[in-house]
Amino acid sequence: MDLDQKEKKLQERQQRLAQLEQEILEKEKALKLKEKQKKQLILRLPASLWQDIAIWAEEDLRSINSQIEYILKQAVNQHKK
Repeated sequence: MDLDQKEKKLQERQQRLAQLEQEILEKEKALKLKEKQKKQLILRLPASLWQDIAIWAEEDLRSINSQIEYILKQAVNQHKK
């Protein structure tokens, strides 16, 4: 193989790598967008439970909504085990 052929193959590989990198970036962007899309729900809680979650959220430096999401994720992960 002469140098021109090697250079051509390297350029083709470089182009393919660039395409693959772009595909990966697009897939990551789609996953992030999907993760950001959240469903809304109405949740009714006893005032005492709400207060306990509010205190816990404050201790963890989270909003109450984020704290509830965190608790639910932990429960789901535990359930999967």
